[in-house]
Amino acid sequence: MSPLAKLLEAALFAASRPLTVEDLASLEATGEGTVRAALAELQAAYDEAHGEIAGGWQFLTRREYAETIERAQFALRPRRLSPAALETLAIIAYRQPVGRTEVDEIRGVDSGAVIDKLVERGLVEVVTRGEGLGRPLLYGTTPQFLEILGLKDLEQLPRLEELSVALRPPTPAEEPE
Repeated sequence: MSPLAKLLEAALFAASRPLTVEDLASLEATGEGTVRAALAELQAAYDEAHGEIAGGWQFLTRREYAETIERAQFALRPRRLSPAALETLAIIAYRQPVGRTEVDEIRGVDSGAVIDKLVERGLVEVVTRGEGLGRPLLYGTTPQFLEILGLKDLEQLPRLEELSVALRPPTPAEEPE
């Protein structure tokens, strides 16, 4: 492994957040192309599908080992989200940019306090203003949202068609006996 790849590896292990190519290039005052080549070298050394997340790079526990590591309590546990917060976050993730009134209509209840809590936790942010009456705030997800879910970008969210199949109740023929 090249010296630059070893330096990037150390930086990624030490980082508490995903590091962009620009962040990593600043370590050695080198070009982004050189950093990308070293990152490709790291990916080949570890696993091609490992490392890139939320628009940056970071080493994380593999999904297949996360539950075992969590049970052993080696990792810090993130604060859990309430069902209302998860529901609101899902609506924002799939419909962004979306206003509070649209979220309220979908959920059937006032979502203002839940959205404020998601903004406070850094999972949601104001991305623009709407064109309607009063130019309402429109919300979208943040890079921290991607980081927590372990996603490279929003394209990796399950498609709505997949969710409807996964969430439908089993038919009597599918139920185990």
